[in-house]
Amino acid sequence: MLVDHQRHRRDDTQHTVPPGAYGPDSYRPRDSALRRFLGGSPAGVLLRLLFLSILVGAFMSMLGLTPGRLFWHIYDSARALLELGLTSLHDFGGWIVAGAIVVVPLWFIARLFAVSR
Repeated sequence: MLVDHQRHRRDDTQHTVPPGAYGPDSYRPRDSALRRFLGGSPAGVLLRLLFLSILVGAFMSMLGLTPGRLFWHIYDSARALLELGLTSLHDFGGWIVAGAIVVVPLWFIARLFAVSR
């Protein structure tokens, strides 16, 4: 049995607003793809980026950072992190080989005894 639980719902076909009823100023065109991508008007985004660049540049200047120093610091940090990771992998590989030297022969001997039964 189907029951309409929304009896208070109106029929919207009778209450539609004709296009242009509010005047030509009420129509707002859809934002362009560029405005949606940038998050606003290009001029507004440019001014915000310029203001933020000045603030960040002043802060970096107070700390004595230059773009070159910042780049090399990030580069050295990434390289040290990579070397640490590779050293850990090397140690982990050593553990695998050391364990395999013991485990594989024991497994092989166990399989030989299991087959002979």
